[in-house]
Amino acid sequence: MAMAFIARCTALILPFPFYYALWNYPQKWVDLCGRGGDPCHRMAQVAHVLKAIQILSLLSVSTFSWPPWYCLLLFAAGQYLNFKVYQLLGETGTYYGIRFGKTVPWVTEFPFGYVKDPQYTGSILSLLSLLCWVPVKYVMVWIIGYIFMIWVEFKEDPSTRSKPIS
Repeated sequence: MAMAFIARCTALILPFPFYYALWNYPQKWVDLCGRGGDPCHRMAQVAHVLKAIQILSLLSVSTFSWPPWYCLLLFAAGQYLNFKVYQLLGETGTYYGIRFGKTVPWVTEFPFGYVKDPQYTGSILSLLSLLCWVPVKYVMVWIIGYIFMIWVEFKEDPSTRSKPIS
C-alpha cells in the first residue's frame, strides 16, 4: 500500500524536476534539441507525456459519480484560463520560449493582468474540481508541484536565458 502511494506521488511530481531543470538551465535544453530543433515544441512533447502519466496516476485512485455543480464550475473556469493562456501565448510562450532565447510578445489581455499566474491558477482550479473523485492527498501533491514552480519562476534571472535562437 505504501509503495503504491509513493509510486503515485512520484508520477504526480514527475514533471516538476523537468520544468525546474529547463527553467534554470535553458541553454542545456536548447543545445540538447540541436540546431533546427524547436526547444519549445520538444518541451511540449515531453510535458504531454508527463501529463498523461499524471492523469493515469489519478485515474488509478479515482471513484466516479456525478459531480456537484461547483466541481463542474471549477473545472470549466480552470480550463478556460488554461485555454486563454495557450491561445494568447501559443506554444512558444507557454513552453518557456523566453527562456530559450525566443521573442515572446508581452500580452495584457485577460487573464493577464487580472489573474496572478493564470496558467497555474487554471491548473490548480482544475485539480480542485477533481476532489469529488480523487483523494485529497493526491490532488495536494500535484498542487504543491505547481506552487513550487510558481516560486521558481517568480525569481527569474534574465541573464540565465539561453542565447537567441537563430
